[in-house]
This record gives sequence, structure tokens and C-alpha cells, in this order.
Amino acid sequence: MDILFLMFAVAVFIAVILLFEGLFVTWNSTRGPAARRVTRRLQAMATESHGQAPVSIRKQRVMSSHPALQRALQSLPLAVRLDRLLQQAGATYDLGSFLIVSALCAAGAAIAVLLLPVPPFLALFAAAFAAILPLGWVTKMKKARLARIEEQLPDALDLLSRALRAGHALPSGIDMVAREMSDPIAGEFRIVFDEVSFGVSMQDALTALASRVPSNDIGYFVVAVLIQRETGGNLTELLGNIAQIVRNRLKLYGQVRALSAEGRLSAWILSLLPFAITGMLMVINPRLMQVLWTEPAGLKMLAGMGVLMVFGIVWMRKIIRIRV
Repeated sequence: MDILFLMFAVAVFIAVILLFEGLFVTWNSTRGPAARRVTRRLQAMATESHGQAPVSIRKQRVMSSHPALQRALQSLPLAVRLDRLLQQAGATYDLGSFLIVSALCAAGAAIAVLLLPVPPFLALFAAAFAAILPLGWVTKMKKARLARIEEQLPDALDLLSRALRAGHALPSGIDMVAREMSDPIAGEFRIVFDEVSFGVSMQDALTALASRVPSNDIGYFVVAVLIQRETGGNLTELLGNIAQIVRNRLKLYGQVRALSAEGRLSAWILSLLPFAITGMLMVINPRLMQVLWTEPAGLKMLAGMGVLMVFGIVWMRKIIRIRV
């Protein structure tokens, strides 16, 4: 009986392993990186066969679908900077939609605070905080996209170096990177290739790439290519060296983040703990917390605590943020 039970357990274990293996193979064949590359190639071939341009390279971006708002935003320097931030974050919506969402967040937060038994002036702070939440989200998207591009850059440079070593021209190598790599770096190199194909000089196309992707590693690549085109030299070896430098920097950056993980977690806990305790006390004993905004001494204490918290958060950020 024990032997039969053991054999049954082994058979169940093998069946589960085979089931997961089959699920992984199925997912990898339909949704994996190789399948995505094949799908992207087929879409590009289908688009070319129908005579349609797969990428729009218009220099003037549409900030809003409403003409009046479009004209108003074009005259504001801050709007141009926000639109560039959306472009660097890879956002699919325009600046007008972003501003509308920010205004709705501010209005919703102000109304929610006014419904609570707190001073009305706190609604202004809540509205201001809620209004910058979409900006913080877009900034986070930008950082994540830049980190992904920097992670893909060494492989892209190696692929470009091998293409040049095989005898391809630089535009053809850039096209190979756009076709073989995955987004977001494939989309950026595809824009460069399309601009060069439509008559834009290589210098202007690479300069636009450095403007769209504010990364030091991309800047090194652009400067190296432009200097090599002016003075000559072995571009293949230069690209290989840049790829190795970027890999070493990313490896060191990963080690630094691992060593500073405890400090970052402590900073988050210390920053959020006062707000969590305040909210819990508001639920348990609201009259106890009302002294802070009904008495002059309580308002002074709130102001002092706010200044000290901002100073502490900035200080902790300086300590745990190590640039590599």
C-alpha cells in the first residue's frame, strides 16, 4: 500500500511538472519575446505592402484635440515642458487630457476634505497634493521607461556593432535594432531610421534621439557616433566598449540598490508613519486630534511638524539616493 501511494505521488508530481511545462511552452510560443518579434515583423510587412507609414514622424505634436486649448498651450513654456515629459514617459494621451485629469483629481480631493470635520483650509492642501499626483505618476513612468531603455541599450549596441562588422551601413544597423529589439528602445531607433530615410541628416536624427531620451548612456552613444562620423575611427570597437561600460555601470547600480534597500524601506516607513497614526487617531478619537487645528498652539505645532517632516524627508532622500 505504501509503495502504491508513493508511486501515485510521484506520478502526480510528474503530471504537475508536465502541466506547468506545457503551459509555459504554450505561453512562450504565443506571447513570448520571439512571438512578439515575429508579430511585429508581420505587421511591418503588412503595413509596407499596403503602402502605409507605420510610424508618424511629425515634428509638431498635438497637445490637445480642442483647437482653442491647443493654441493656448502652445503659447505657454511650461506646457511645452510637460508635453516633452509625456513624450519621454511614452504616454499615449495628450497634454490636454493630462491637465483635465489633474483638475478632476484636485476637485475630487477638495470636495472629499470639505465633507470631513476638518478646517476648510486643508482642502487647499489636499487639492494641491491631488493635482500633482498625475504628474508624479507620469514622472514614475518616465523613470521606468528610461531604466528599461538603459537596460536594453547594451544589447542594442552589440547588435549594431555586429551589423557594422558584417558590412552593413549605420542606417541599416539602426533598422536591424528597430526590427530585432523590443520596445521601448526599438521604437526610438525606428524613429531615427525613419527620419534618416525621409531625408533628415544623421546628426539631427541622433540629436533628436538624445532629446527624447534624456539618458547619459544614450548621450554617450550619440556623441561617439557623431565624433566618429567627423573624425573617423573604428566605430564597431567603440560601440562594443560603450556597451561594456553600460553593463558594468548597471551591475554596480544593482549592487548599490541591494545594499541601500533597508535604508529606503526605513525612509518610507518613517515618512508614512505620522500620517497613518494621524488617520487612525482621527477614527478612534476625533476630539483628541481637533485640538491641533482649533487652538493656536496646535496650529503652531502642525506648522513645526510639517517643516521638520519636510526637512527629514529631504535629508533621508539625500542619504539613500546614491548616483552611479
